[in-house]
Amino acid sequence: MKIKKMSDLDYVELYANKLKEDNRLFLQQKKLIESQLHASSALFKNRFGERNFKENARVYLRDVGLITVE
Repeated sequence: MKIKKMSDLDYVELYANKLKEDNRLFLQQKKLIESQLHASSALFKNRFGERNFKENARVYLRDVGLITVE
């Protein structure tokens, strides 16, 4: 028996169909995304502070070489 290899698009389509069948999956995914967003927000606030966030982030990104001085 030969198994067909699924592409990324096949998985997206499969997941979309599952979401149509069971709305609880959508709510579960929404909770996961909101949790990740909250964790990322907390991480960046702790790392760069709430005040001057953009400036502090740019300094860090320059220091690690991810952006150049303009």
